[in-house]
Amino acid sequence: MHQNFLFMLHYRKTFIALLLACVSCNVPAQENPKYDKETEAKIKQVENNLRGWVHIEDSVNTWNLQQRMAHYKIPGLSIAVVHNGKIEWARAYGMMDTATQKPVSVQTLFQAASISKSLNGVGVLKLAQDKKVDLYTDINTYLHTWKFPYDSVSKGKKITIANLLSHTAGLTIHGFPGYKRSDTLPSLPQILDGKRPANTEPVRSQFAPGLRSEYSGGGITISQMIVMDFTHEPYDTYMWNNVLKPLDMTMSSYTQPPTKDKEKFLATGYRQDGKEVEEKFHVYPEQAAAGLWTNPTDLAKYIIETQLSLQGKSHKVLTQEMTQLRLTPYLDSFAALGVFIEKKGTEKYFQHGGSNEGFRCQYYGSFENGKGVVVMVNSDEGRILNEVINSVASVYGWKDFYKQVVKKVVNIPDSLIKAYEGNYFLNRDTINISKKGNEVLLIINRSEIFNIYFSSADEFFSKEIPLEFKFEKDKDGKVQDFYFKQGEQELRAKRL
Repeated sequence: MHQNFLFMLHYRKTFIALLLACVSCNVPAQENPKYDKETEAKIKQVENNLRGWVHIEDSVNTWNLQQRMAHYKIPGLSIAVVHNGKIEWARAYGMMDTATQKPVSVQTLFQAASISKSLNGVGVLKLAQDKKVDLYTDINTYLHTWKFPYDSVSKGKKITIANLLSHTAGLTIHGFPGYKRSDTLPSLPQILDGKRPANTEPVRSQFAPGLRSEYSGGGITISQMIVMDFTHEPYDTYMWNNVLKPLDMTMSSYTQPPTKDKEKFLATGYRQDGKEVEEKFHVYPEQAAAGLWTNPTDLAKYIIETQLSLQGKSHKVLTQEMTQLRLTPYLDSFAALGVFIEKKGTEKYFQHGGSNEGFRCQYYGSFENGKGVVVMVNSDEGRILNEVINSVASVYGWKDFYKQVVKKVVNIPDSLIKAYEGNYFLNRDTINISKKGNEVLLIINRSEIFNIYFSSADEFFSKEIPLEFKFEKDKDGKVQDFYFKQGEQELRAKRL
């Protein structure tokens, strides 16, 4: 994998608000459906069995949902579980807006953030399935309102739609911050060229296409431009008629900003420090990359249709052949066309995470056996997502999905910690290692903070990051970097 550090943490194993003063986040919202006795028992098990990727000896390693929502200061959480190819249950917890004390319901809409890219992939492949576009032709063939400005960086190679969807186009702009609801929104060409009022840099080549996968929301935004230029329709209209409506995702919409009739369902986004996102939530004209409003129940319908289509049992949007292509990694073993593929033991899953201002989310769907889960929160704090997913996998017996690693924490001298302190650089991310009081911290881009623990004199881990790290020294004993393995690849954070 060549995705930057934040991408791997936020999107591959998404983990990454508001202080809930005695709000009973353990009490489901009033509109929650009730189920049969057996299903309710499983729900209770999931609620009481949250766990991280690592078990630290002689410490508590299992929590209940109430404890973790309070610990992480999560205002609201919503979940849907797919079992045997059907939505077995959906449930919501906490508040969609704490100022009004309005509880989350299973209908409450959250920003799907980068999960938007998965449904966008379905929409773009529908055009390919209908022989309207070719996935392997120069994108400028289909771009009319705006053309991609090739330069020497692309080495004369042309970018294709398949490159865009699989993040192998070699393009810039990892993600988008969105805009306040009162802001003047830029047009798509202004976003792609980085011209005011756009708040991001131009989408341009950073290396030749087809070399490797590196996450680019900018590339997905170009695919949005292709849909609009080719169909001569607004993007949200095309996606409603050709993807969301056929999948019965009736609560979902790519319209930015949302229409008035949706407002009562919209969750308010919250920061980790407890503050509301200014004006409740951000608006994302980069609809394909980050603009979908939805809920776990609707996303579960997408998961189920993908599974049925893969088996040749349904084709509400895509044929079996096109779904197989969508779920096939393009250059590596991970990045497919709008989804990421993970192997857990002998089973494979398609998945995507999301991270917008004030929202985090994650879904998994199995290739076989009709298993799936979607979790969404209205907070910048996303570490609870994988803990909930691990609980679902454990309660429902998903073979090899969740294997808790057992670690024993060792104390190392302050002099050694001092030697490790400093800034490290991985791709575009700055990672700081420092000690504060009795805690050793790993801080990404001065914003995301994780406690780390040592398992030996030079090896460390975090409860929230499912990776194991090791410091490396040169021949003179000076710390050069720390490294970790992601699958079969070794990645290094160089010391500055």
